[in-house]
Amino acid sequence: MTKSIKLLAGALVASTALTGATAAIAQDTSIATVVKIAGIQWFNRMEEGVNQYAKDTGTNAFQVGPAQADPQQQAALIEDMIAQGVNALAVVPMSPEALEPVLARAMAQGIVVIAHEAASQQNINYDIEAFVNEDFGANLMEQMATCMGGEGEYAVFVGSLTSQTHNQWVDGGIAHQLANYPNMTMVGDKNETFDDAQKAYEKAQEVLRAYPNVKGMQGSASTDVAGIGLAIEERGMEDATCVFGTSLPSIAGQYIETGAVDGIGFWDPSVAGYAMNKLAQMVMDGVEVTNGMDLGLPGYEKITLDGKVLYGQAWVNVNAANMADYPF
Repeated sequence: MTKSIKLLAGALVASTALTGATAAIAQDTSIATVVKIAGIQWFNRMEEGVNQYAKDTGTNAFQVGPAQADPQQQAALIEDMIAQGVNALAVVPMSPEALEPVLARAMAQGIVVIAHEAASQQNINYDIEAFVNEDFGANLMEQMATCMGGEGEYAVFVGSLTSQTHNQWVDGGIAHQLANYPNMTMVGDKNETFDDAQKAYEKAQEVLRAYPNVKGMQGSASTDVAGIGLAIEERGMEDATCVFGTSLPSIAGQYIETGAVDGIGFWDPSVAGYAMNKLAQMVMDGVEVTNGMDLGLPGYEKITLDGKVLYGQAWVNVNAANMADYPF
């Protein structure tokens, strides 16, 4: 994971070099990656991987996303991709349930569908996950619990109540707390932020007003801890709270430096974007996907196959001590 996708791709170029008829076939193949929302740093990073895949293979691989984190807008974009006649879709769903009808239409037209962050998605060839999501949430909770001394009140945040992975992370964290830290108490319900740092800031302020003794906050959307961190900074509560969640150094780094955010966990979105596109091509080529196979990408060297879901081992934990190792 310390390697960037560019360094990784350099190692792949020799094996994916294209000539003659193979290059022509690649250029005629189009793979559309459709993300939850355009313009946020997480998916900007994912687009780097998609673009690198296009460069390495000659495939017409590209990324699109709605202007707002809205399942209906995302579904409309997928409809557009179907109308354009793409060969494959790589989708990061805002709401897996909301996308089932449109993905069913895509598959009925022979379009290969690969999902990410959507292990329950039905109308797909495969879903690829960076890890078992509940384990990742338990990992974040363990760090937060350690920071809190194993006691006190905490709150949880999700980008959307319909976002499967966010809820799996939070539910995995809550289950870990209940099993291991009986002196910790979750306050309120899941705070929904719509992948918006400003909304996360507002929700954090609401939590701090309603529960002045809250000691911990676990975020899920990549922008959650940035919004929470700003609220913590404004109140001067850096030393009194423990904030952990999914994010990137480019999003949360300034708050990690000040101590308003104590730690983040993540997988490299660029590698995930590359992996989705590579898996889509494998399906189109008729390559058998097997348990334990190596996708040739960091964190996906020995995948676990469970039905239509592939799991890697791609998460990293980052704090002030090692943040410089992950310059994205």
